[in-house]
Amino acid sequence: MYEGVNASEGIGIGTVAVAVEPDLTFTPHTVEDTEAEKARFDKALETFCKKTEAQAEHMKTSVGEAEAEIMYGHVTLAQDPELGGAIKASIEGGTCAEQALTETSTMFENMFLSMDDEMFRLRAADIADIRTGILAELLGREVVDLSVLPEGTVIVIHDLTPSMTATIDKKNVAGIVTEVGGRTSHSAIIARALEIPAVLSVSNACGALHNGMTAIVDGSRGLVIAEPDEKTLAEYTQRREDFIAEKQALEAFRGKPTITADGFKKIMACNIGSPDDVKGALDQDAEAIGLFRSEFLFMDAKSLPSEEEQFEAYRKVAVALKGAPVIIRTLDVGGDKEIPYLKLVKEENPFMGYRAIRYCLDNADEYKVQLRALLRASAFGDIKIMVPMVTCVEEIRAVKDLVEVCKDELREEGYKFNEDIEVGIMTETAASANIPDLLAKEADFFSIGTNDLTGYTMAADRGNDKVAYLYSWYYPAVLRAIKSIIEAGVKEGIMVGMCGEAAADPLLTPLLIAWGMEEFSTSAPSILRTRKTISQWTVEEAKELADKAVQCTTADEVKALLEAAAK
Repeated sequence: MYEGVNASEGIGIGTVAVAVEPDLTFTPHTVEDTEAEKARFDKALETFCKKTEAQAEHMKTSVGEAEAEIMYGHVTLAQDPELGGAIKASIEGGTCAEQALTETSTMFENMFLSMDDEMFRLRAADIADIRTGILAELLGREVVDLSVLPEGTVIVIHDLTPSMTATIDKKNVAGIVTEVGGRTSHSAIIARALEIPAVLSVSNACGALHNGMTAIVDGSRGLVIAEPDEKTLAEYTQRREDFIAEKQALEAFRGKPTITADGFKKIMACNIGSPDDVKGALDQDAEAIGLFRSEFLFMDAKSLPSEEEQFEAYRKVAVALKGAPVIIRTLDVGGDKEIPYLKLVKEENPFMGYRAIRYCLDNADEYKVQLRALLRASAFGDIKIMVPMVTCVEEIRAVKDLVEVCKDELREEGYKFNEDIEVGIMTETAASANIPDLLAKEADFFSIGTNDLTGYTMAADRGNDKVAYLYSWYYPAVLRAIKSIIEAGVKEGIMVGMCGEAAADPLLTPLLIAWGMEEFSTSAPSILRTRKTISQWTVEEAKELADKAVQCTTADEVKALLEAAAK
């Protein structure tokens, strides 16, 4: 049995096929005809982009538009003038195209890898994928082709890149196993969209698993079982059938209101990263958008997005939701996110540094561009503004004052907007959990960001293996923080939601119900399951369990209690 990251749920049983990646080694050499070498690079780049665009078009119909955008993003990144200019500058110095591409792209890759934000780190994987594709064109080699596989194949590969997943025929693939990657990687996102069970980051998978082996891929638990005995095979065959049956049963909750067993209404919302993600949210029956991460507009741009560009993105989401709430988080960027045009200075401790609202308020003119765009888009739907990383009352007041300045400007210019637009905060710091009563008097709503709240409360970086055991919302310190935030918001009469990963945790759901949380915002695939879990609890039952949970003294006690209650 091998353990890894549970990247895409489900049970896959099939025959192993170890995908051999192409040999892209080359001998660095100097070139004299630099113009010819640059032309050779341009041709390889053009061919790569054409192939990638074709993959993206195929993905539109085979996977979905949102996933296809990942491949279109590869084309945009490959054609980035800064990247291409640096490669050609290297070639002009006499470096061969292969070496110039490898060295320059590796420099960019390392820059993204140094960032602590996981979403930005995705760019490193994208650049590596682009490098492989262009290098293959330069060397005349074929990249891994997963389009022709026998039915029931378990793909085992070092790293399944987006360009590889773009060619997969899902009906032939029973499961995916890789040696690297995490839940938020683009490959994991596409695997989930294709509904293929996947376990990533299995150490030495390509060496331990061999062609022709029977393997079980438990994408829900993050396990891979090679050559299972008859008993194990029968057990997992039944589990696979149960999983499929459960998934089909969830369809009964499509189109239904999100209510507790005793009739209390909740809001089932979805987290998105771009306007293109809206389709997936609505396809999974989201009632609202609980978190639109606006930083992707900035990350994918070469300069500060204009007011018009931002307005169009926000308007598109508002129109698609047809009057349902859309909570848009203002720019959440910081010293760990090196967006070149923002000229941020590298910091030793970026998570406690110059980031998010601290940066925005210190760059008010840039921030006003976003606030004006949000206000203008509010004329087309129920847009709400959410401020990230608030630690004190002064910050939310400053944002509200700036919003009023923008309103005055827009009135003078003749623009329409929602005069009563709500300005809320993302409660994700220990400070906000300590003064929720004060913040609730200033904010129009709370949205709990449990990912950072857990990290800040436990002083634990989830990316650090040495302290990862502390990164859990079952610890009493985190539970008490969540409880205090929700109850302060409820007392003040403002909406309280949650947009962190904990919102989709079925064990935590009854506690959130008991404390009075109104909105659950999850990833699209978790919407129906979370709605079902909410429907299984009455408020009275949830409160009885919550009373016991807050008396537990350890995370293990809390989890054991919740697991027993869920059976």
